Amino acid sequence: MNRCIATVDLMEEERRPYQATVNDEGMYDHARAVAGAMLGEGNVKVTGPIMAAEDFSYCAQRFPGAFFMIGIHDEAMTTGVHPLHSPNFVIDECVLPVGAVFHAAVAMEYLNKHATTAM
Repeated sequence: MNRCIATVDLMEEERRPYQATVNDEGMYDHARAVAGAMLGEGNVKVTGPIMAAEDFSYCAQRFPGAFFMIGIHDEAMTTGVHPLHSPNFVIDECVLPVGAVFHAAVAMEYLNKHATTAM
């Protein structure tokens, strides 16, 4: 490689690497059902696994969780679609209320399904 010398420091001594983010199957099914009811099944896209790590993984180790993404592509926007951490990423802010309502609906439906009646 052009006779270069490089080193890689994975910071294992100073900082723990992120764990793999793995969805809880029950919570995934729940979030997907809420999304289908809220947005219509045709607007729920299931993608394959991705090789990514998130600090969310630490929460999902302690509590059932599901990691999902909210689509933000708007054909009227001329910026194209770029990954979240790209300097070219532009968010269509019209999706923010949908994302907020979806997160709240996932929580509310979960609590409704798992509510216990007081005696």
